Amino acid sequence: MTRPAGLGAYLVVTAAYWAFMLTDGALRMLALLHFHGAGFSPVQLAYLFVLYEIAGIVTNLSAGWIAARFGLTTTLYAGLGLQIAALMALTQLDAAWSIGASVVFVMGVQGLAGVAKDLTKMSSKSAVKLLAPEGALFSWVATLTGSKNAVKGLGFVLGAGLLAALGFAGALWAMAGALALILIGAAIFMPTGLPRGRAGTKFHEVFSRNPRINRLSLARVFLFAARDVWFVVGVPVFLADALSGGAAGPRGAFFAVGAFMAVWVIFYGAVQAAAPRILRAKTRNLNAMSARTAPWAAGLALIPLALAAAAWGMGASPALTATLIAGLLGFGAVFAVNSALHSYLILAYASAGRVSMDVGFYYMSNAAGRLIGTLLSGISYQVGGLPLCLAASGIMAGASALAARRLV
Repeated sequence: MTRPAGLGAYLVVTAAYWAFMLTDGALRMLALLHFHGAGFSPVQLAYLFVLYEIAGIVTNLSAGWIAARFGLTTTLYAGLGLQIAALMALTQLDAAWSIGASVVFVMGVQGLAGVAKDLTKMSSKSAVKLLAPEGALFSWVATLTGSKNAVKGLGFVLGAGLLAALGFAGALWAMAGALALILIGAAIFMPTGLPRGRAGTKFHEVFSRNPRINRLSLARVFLFAARDVWFVVGVPVFLADALSGGAAGPRGAFFAVGAFMAVWVIFYGAVQAAAPRILRAKTRNLNAMSARTAPWAAGLALIPLALAAAAWGMGASPALTATLIAGLLGFGAVFAVNSALHSYLILAYASAGRVSMDVGFYYMSNAAGRLIGTLLSGISYQVGGLPLCLAASGIMAGASALAARRLV
């Protein structure tokens, strides 16, 4: 296979991915804050995102096959189009509906958004494998992933800001219109050169027979469960409740939570982009990089376990809020290195001939981890509050370290 002349296509793919993730972050924060304000319990809030993650599991398996059969541009455009449809559909939510009906409707729309996200992600990450010059794979994928997360962080602020300025439906219409313009631009300016697909590709080829890919995928399950077990419901709800009693009131608390989550994701993205330097990737071969995975995951596990102990001992207080924010920024830095290393290794392990299928299989595991984390986030916070939520995060990170021990 000839490698496409990559920079032009890389820039268009990156711009489309940025635009998508901006709306993805905004939609998540918009939904979380809107429905928390409407009286949804932590478990009900978790339910809103369950189908989003289940859709990711199914989508990543099928998206790898669809891209291998029909081409990466097809799946990229489909992801952007489905996100526009999801945003427009959510505007039809009726405030007069019961909480149960609202949960079911939003779950369905979030499922559509989950399909959109994973079509777009798989397309973008697979394109990097094919477009990156020799020796530049880690830096290109770290730049794409890190910048994407910084943009998603801005999306959290955007979602909170649009909710305050335009209301729920107005914010959704604004995002749908902007993303439609990006889709049109991507279709116009996308250079030729990305693979168009292979008609004879069979669905069973999606499942990887590479032991390293399978072990890395298992480690990825637990790594993202470790993040989402506090990220999806527990910490945002804790902070919203802790801050809502101040002078700014609930609306100011919502914006503050959105701002913190944005800062966290932007910081995480910046560290991801710097991961090749942090790990001294230029001086280490693939086996040496693989060997770093388990120690970094083990180090990650210590942070939420320490925060869980602090939450247990300190109780709800301004001191705990400050400790939690500082500790989660530390978690974000270590998590970012773990995530960037994983994202590099899957592309390094994948063969060029089946990259979309290997990447799709791997991100299916990513979605499975997010599903586990999402469910545990609502359940653990409702059952045991912040201490149990954080302890569950530490256990998941420890399991990721165990799964990564045999990558070398």
